[in-house]
Amino acid sequence: MAKPYRIPDFGKMYPEASEEVIAVLRTTERKMQYQEYDLKTEHTVVDQESQSVCVIPSREDSYERLLEQNMQFPEDADSVEDIAIRSLQVEQLHRAIALLSDDDRTLIQQLFFECRTERDLATEYSLSQKGINKRKQRILEQLRELMKNF
Repeated sequence: MAKPYRIPDFGKMYPEASEEVIAVLRTTERKMQYQEYDLKTEHTVVDQESQSVCVIPSREDSYERLLEQNMQFPEDADSVEDIAIRSLQVEQLHRAIALLSDDDRTLIQQLFFECRTERDLATEYSLSQKGINKRKQRILEQLRELMKNF
């Protein structure tokens, strides 16, 4: 696309192309111009009678252009409060895990901290996967109850 708002003569560019193809090329070119120019540029309208100038802002702007204008964007980072709350929750969770029996603590550690699967642990302990899952659910419920007490 050489110049904005100027549709090239596709008939001359592609003399062997059918009229359908030329029509599709024109439509596609106009859509590209709309995306590139119409949405992203502001337009100035001059009213000759009232001698006034009206600026119509762009409907879309690029990230780079907004940065050039020193536009500030909010960060997606967690707030200080969220970080503090999460830190307290992690501390409470570790205290609750410390209150579990050795076998339960080992199972939770292997499942959640060492990323072992229930199936893998079931094979190791000669139990069914469903048995490991029920035990895990019982331990998690026990941890929920312990966390309520802190």
